[in-house]
Amino acid sequence: MQDALAAMQALATAEGRADPYPHYERLRSAGPVVPLGDGFAVVTGYAEADQVLRDASFRVTDAVALDRAMPGWRTAASWQWLSRTMLWRNAPDHTRLRRLAGSAFTARRVAALRADVTALTEELIEPIAASGGPVDFMDAVAYPLPVSVICALLGVPGADRDWFRPRAQDLTLALEVFAGDPQELARADAASEELAEYFVDLLARRQREPGDDMISELLAAGADGRIGGAELVAHLVLLLVAGFETTTNLLGNGLAMLLDRPEQTARLRADPALSGAYIEEMLRLDPPVQVTSRYAGQDTELAGVPLPEGTEVLVVLAATGRDPRRFAAPDSFLPDRPSVPSLSFGAGAHYCLGAPLARLEAQVAFPLLLEKLPHLRSAGVPTRRDRLGFRGYATLPVAA
Repeated sequence: MQDALAAMQALATAEGRADPYPHYERLRSAGPVVPLGDGFAVVTGYAEADQVLRDASFRVTDAVALDRAMPGWRTAASWQWLSRTMLWRNAPDHTRLRRLAGSAFTARRVAALRADVTALTEELIEPIAASGGPVDFMDAVAYPLPVSVICALLGVPGADRDWFRPRAQDLTLALEVFAGDPQELARADAASEELAEYFVDLLARRQREPGDDMISELLAAGADGRIGGAELVAHLVLLLVAGFETTTNLLGNGLAMLLDRPEQTARLRADPALSGAYIEEMLRLDPPVQVTSRYAGQDTELAGVPLPEGTEVLVVLAATGRDPRRFAAPDSFLPDRPSVPSLSFGAGAHYCLGAPLARLEAQVAFPLLLEKLPHLRSAGVPTRRDRLGFRGYATLPVAA
């Protein structure tokens, strides 16, 4: 138990977050479910996490939970905005909001984007091929590709995409496991207010000039009384941020794995049809979202560990992908492993709505990168963002 506590303390430091996997293993060594003090438990086991994510009695953080755990939470604008989104809502509100957003992410609509994603990826790769590098892959491809796609889906002008990046990154500080640092929370609060103001203005424009996009569809839903006001604005902020943040990290984390594994890179270059299996392995081995949380809605038990009502349960998604009970050779990159779905996009009612879109973008991007840039290689030391919840690169220098 003491070692598990020490592991959690290490994850609260920049050094521990830089390479969290040894600390996840220290937590796992204490069991798949580890109680750490009153009202808190950590889950690292695949089966146990899957159960938590699918069981409706384990609830996401909502206003009720926040009122109990942090009575002063409403003073943080970013937490107030998040509490209006489906991310921090349980049924029936979650069901209603997810259904409204679902129309943008249907299998048919996502599949129809393949040609556009391909064209955009080729456009982003072209200057890299022309210059030879070095360039920062995060700036050149990993950010502009997904943000352009989600902007097009929502109906956000593409010219505004660079404006979103720092604000979206600041807003996600409010979602971090150890959120609460006054300076970081102030940045998240400022970002939430600026993003909200942006969407209030854009909604007014779309009200006057509707288009074939999700914002126009949501305005129509608002006219029917299904969503409106601050809830609608918060909904759009979430969809924009979630629509590219995860994919940006997937592209960066995935390319870093390929650059470290030239044999695997050569194999994918020779057979682009393997991209789906490669991406699933990237998601399992170093997922863009490392943790999520729930709380026990009633007295229950998980893997023999009692969890009284109200217990906060931290689900370490990144650790579940390396559970040796579920994955053979869990620390190895093996795209040929039997198809076992990871929990990198969650499970159950809160399964990531944008997962099919993220997979599509990655399945298009990696084969094109390897085809158009046959000599793609590392061009310097990459830097990680100092985050635990959202794991990704700040810079990833490459040359062609």
